Amino acid sequence: MPDNSPANTTAKAPLHPFRRAVLRGLGVVLPPLLTIVIFVWVGNTVAVYLLNPLEAIARWSLVTATADIRSDLPISDPSSGTAIVDESEVFWQAPDGRFVPLRVYSLVKASPGPDGMPRTAEGIYQRYVQLRYLKRYVVIPVFLCVFVLVLYLLGKFLAAGVGKFFWSQFERIIHRLPLIRNVYGSVKQVTDFMFSESEIEYTRVVAIEYPRRGIWTLAFVTGESMLDIASAANEPVLAVLVPTSPMPFTGFTITVKKSEAVDLNLTVDQALQFIVSCGVVVPPQQLRQALDERKQLQSQAVPVSNESSVGA
Repeated sequence: MPDNSPANTTAKAPLHPFRRAVLRGLGVVLPPLLTIVIFVWVGNTVAVYLLNPLEAIARWSLVTATADIRSDLPISDPSSGTAIVDESEVFWQAPDGRFVPLRVYSLVKASPGPDGMPRTAEGIYQRYVQLRYLKRYVVIPVFLCVFVLVLYLLGKFLAAGVGKFFWSQFERIIHRLPLIRNVYGSVKQVTDFMFSESEIEYTRVVAIEYPRRGIWTLAFVTGESMLDIASAANEPVLAVLVPTSPMPFTGFTITVKKSEAVDLNLTVDQALQFIVSCGVVVPPQQLRQALDERKQLQSQAVPVSNESSVGA
């Protein structure tokens, strides 16, 4: 009789060659594409929330310091709307009735910008400052240097006693705000894990049977846990961090018996790659060991089959 068991009816059919080729191509294209997308997203975020506001402040400061906008000048040439002041500087009358130097107007007219020619004297000067002093190939390197310098000075300030005091007072205010404190606390946990010199040092990578026996989970050893727990267990215990896939920045801490933790031949980076990839990226030494064990089992099985055939 034919076997209609679920194991046979649910057997996985092989992929079509065309579909297999498409999936392979997708696997090749996605990593660099997602890397580019992430960097572009980070760059746009920095530009929108940091570069553009700082550039606007610099533009306003330069316009305030250098703008030569005048009113009620005698027009010497009504057809062109220009006026001569002290026979040295030629001014042009903007649509709002005020005058700007003709050299400023000429530069802006040659490159008016995406919104067209500005309609006010301040707008013309802002576009002039943008073209003359705030060119992107100058602004971006200067911005990066200033940004790194500010981060360095801020880090030095926070490392000092006065800086720590002011920062602790600021965080105390944040933690009193009902909704903001939840978002701030979550973001701070991630940033502290990624950028700070954390007090938690992962000494080694272990495997534990969690959440039940027979299911193995990777964990990072963070310490020897608490004395009360060790006394209750009547043996040494370990405090381990169990990360979650595919984001190992979050997880939970549990205490296990030291005898029930299996040390793994893995570095922390290799364990993180294994967790982020949901088990797809296996360290090379683990793959070689698995292949060697399989070959050893196959070599041991061959003599047994030969002896049984000879005996028969």
